[in-house]
Amino acid sequence: MFWHNFQYTLKTLAKDRMLIFWTFAFPLILGTFFQMAFANIESSETFSPIEIAIVENDAWKQHTVWNEAFAQMSEEGSKDQLFHTRYTDETKAKELLEANEISGYVWIDDTLQVTVNGSGVNETILQHVCEEIMQVETLSDMAVEKTMSQWTQNPASMIQNQDLQTRVYDEVHAILAQETITIQDDSPDHMSYTMIEFYTLIAMTCLYGGILGMVAMNRNLANMSDSGKRVAVSPASKGSLVLSSVSAAYIVQLLGLILLFVYTSFILHVDYGDNFLAVAGLAVVGSVAGLALGICVAALCKQNENTKTGILISITMLGSFLSGMMGITMKYIVDTNFGWLNRLNPAAMITDGYYSLYFYDTMDRYFMNIISMLIFSAVLLVLAAFKVRRQTYDSI
Repeated sequence: MFWHNFQYTLKTLAKDRMLIFWTFAFPLILGTFFQMAFANIESSETFSPIEIAIVENDAWKQHTVWNEAFAQMSEEGSKDQLFHTRYTDETKAKELLEANEISGYVWIDDTLQVTVNGSGVNETILQHVCEEIMQVETLSDMAVEKTMSQWTQNPASMIQNQDLQTRVYDEVHAILAQETITIQDDSPDHMSYTMIEFYTLIAMTCLYGGILGMVAMNRNLANMSDSGKRVAVSPASKGSLVLSSVSAAYIVQLLGLILLFVYTSFILHVDYGDNFLAVAGLAVVGSVAGLALGICVAALCKQNENTKTGILISITMLGSFLSGMMGITMKYIVDTNFGWLNRLNPAAMITDGYYSLYFYDTMDRYFMNIISMLIFSAVLLVLAAFKVRRQTYDSI
């Protein structure tokens, strides 16, 4: 009886045009729109080296740490190039800044000076980099002072015919030279913020599978369909019939996800990276959460199927919105101000699991989201089972 009902449910779901549209067609259409909208957005925002100037006076030439740091960060053609640096005098640097040809200039008198003409991103980066290098130089001076103190306490260790301070500075700078001052991008090559939209698309597709679960569940409810009336009076195991129906819905849902991954990977050329098995695994578990949500709505709501569908789609779209689909900053806002809300939102659990694959060195947060979705699914299924077991009808 299980396999007979499984095959029958599979055929019924496959012939439902509304289900096919929301499960198969709509995610593909939305993914296409995402690609059209975001295809060139990052190419227009490609980082260019920041134009700066350095006042090359005698004081500047004596500061080895500063020289080496800016020389490295200004190396032409390097993937780590941060600045395009012009070496000039103070008068020319001021003229360049007033003409907005540079974002700022650096010079040294008794102390380091950074002059900018605004508070934009480039100016902030320049000031931050200078602050970081100043900290390195401070540590260098502390190391020099400590070493000189040790050597002074032990005059026998001094080297004849060589200035003590010069020798100490040479040794300290040799140590600092081994610690490369660089700004390095450790994020994966395939990672981009537009991927957030495709993560939420996968999450939405998983939750839309709840419509399949709802329809499959309605087939076993006497107040929703003729087949449900037959199930109610049938001597067959109700649990076996419900399980076979839900299993068929899950298979159809997985087929929809496979189609989405194939389409986005080979047609839209979305790069899911080296952790594709983890990406797919999270989607599989997310589908269970979507299915459980649909089953729970079907069991708890007494309205007709169209009303249940509207409720389920509303929940899905709200969850997708809060997870960042309509604005990539929304998830951050919700996490910051209403963190508990996204911990109950299966769409946010899915997208958060995807973020963890790319931003964390361990899989701890990934598996935490997996476990959270399994608990979420189990709670909804228990509620649905409790409701269905207590359901009675005066007449069918």
